[in-house]
Amino acid sequence: MKLYEEAAAAIAKVIDPKKLTSLRASKATSRKVEMLVQKHKDGEISKSQQDELNHYMMLNHVMSIVKAKARLAAMPA
Repeated sequence: MKLYEEAAAAIAKVIDPKKLTSLRASKATSRKVEMLVQKHKDGEISKSQQDELNHYMMLNHVMSIVKAKARLAAMPA
């Protein structure tokens, strides 16, 4: 298991699944990511902006895993 998958599993175990599944990025963060994605699409992204976008993408991936694990944990046995 990759490190981020282990981190996601640990987070999913300690936070209330209902709270996790409703967790969303702020509007400001969403706008920032949209701007970075557009710069990437337009080929106008700097190295530091690409690095920032990569971090957001990795965090999004981890949170997707966390939410999936939380949903599974909340399902009746």
